[in-house]
Amino acid sequence: MLKAIARVSALTMLAATASTAAWAADKPQIDTGDTAWLLMATVLVLMMNIPGLALFYAGMVRKKNVLATAVQAFAVAALVTVLWFVVGYSLAFTDGGGLNGVIGSLSRAVGAGLLGSVHDLAKTVPENVFLMYQATFAVITPAIIAGAFAERMKFSAMMWFMGLWVLFVYVPVAHWVWGGGFLGAAGVLDFAGGLVVHLNAGIAGLVCCIVIGKRQGYGTEYMAPHNLVLTLIGTSLLWVGWFGFNAGSALASGELAGSAMLNTHIAAATAALVWMAVEWASRGKPSVLGILTGAIAGLGTITPAAGYVQPWAALLIGVAAGAVCYWASVVLKTRLGYDDSLDVFGVHGVGGILGSILVGVFATQAINDVAKGGPVGLVDGNAGQILTQLYGVVAVGAFCAVATWVILKIVDAMVGLRVTRDEEVEGLDTALHGERVQ
Repeated sequence: MLKAIARVSALTMLAATASTAAWAADKPQIDTGDTAWLLMATVLVLMMNIPGLALFYAGMVRKKNVLATAVQAFAVAALVTVLWFVVGYSLAFTDGGGLNGVIGSLSRAVGAGLLGSVHDLAKTVPENVFLMYQATFAVITPAIIAGAFAERMKFSAMMWFMGLWVLFVYVPVAHWVWGGGFLGAAGVLDFAGGLVVHLNAGIAGLVCCIVIGKRQGYGTEYMAPHNLVLTLIGTSLLWVGWFGFNAGSALASGELAGSAMLNTHIAAATAALVWMAVEWASRGKPSVLGILTGAIAGLGTITPAAGYVQPWAALLIGVAAGAVCYWASVVLKTRLGYDDSLDVFGVHGVGGILGSILVGVFATQAINDVAKGGPVGLVDGNAGQILTQLYGVVAVGAFCAVATWVILKIVDAMVGLRVTRDEEVEGLDTALHGERVQ
């Protein structure tokens, strides 16, 4: 009898041990170092928008519009955060079932199922941290667009446009590239947002400034930046925050994050110097605005490539960014005659296109074995990656252009896009918000 009891007890303990082992094996293995890094990266990316982008843009407009411009970034941060938590994250980063490849599902709507889970893209980090990190990307992308139509859109129209644009443009594109969609499945590479963030925002900005029209007095009145010290501070915050943007996109603390950080810094510094040199040679003086804009061009252009290329390639990407984005912002804009107030298309749109294509040239297995042992880009012997990248550029650019135009027309019919002539002349600070900078 005693032997039978002992045998049953032993079997029970063995079953319990096996069950515990199975539970431990199924439980997500959270790495505290990776989690700490992604938490810090999240803070850095949020800092890029508020206060970084708010100050960067506010310093470049006229004094009568500084508050109206700065508050756009702040208001967008609040609006998009709520939309992202309620539905945006779920649609962007879950399996869409029958619609997978195009859009995700509602399985994570309003935070459902987050606790105790991880996402397949970040298996060592709690999913609520991954959601928060991706929220900061969703926040800054539409905020970038606001620079294109600065000094002339209604605040109410801006809020409607940003909310609709995030849900119907940003969310699908994020799913296509990062969330298991058809572009990612086709092999399109975008490490930290060359397509999802910069090309997307740049194309949307171009459509906005064309549909809304030029500022009153554009080309005839003096519209110089009112306070470049604010812009310098904003640029500096953006530069530092970009380490969270690019190095954070490794989604773990390790060598890949280090490569992305180094490449980001090299490209930004190089592009700033190249823009300054080109402007100095062509206009006789190196402007403060020029070197600041050059740094942002370098940061945007390296973004899709940061975790795929060698540092020497980041240097070349920085050279290309400084020269090409200068041409787009100064020469191309003048020739075509559109009023992109703060050069959103010239810097972010063109930079996103350029960087996304150069990924196909310089991406290498030595930095990121994304091809699982095979060649990645042209430098590895895979010239076809350039065509794959072009496919991504065309798909995102075309979709964004059409969808943005449709959203603008809807918002115009609802509340009207543009302030009145008198309000624009008075300034948006007092006309829309009843406040002004003393």
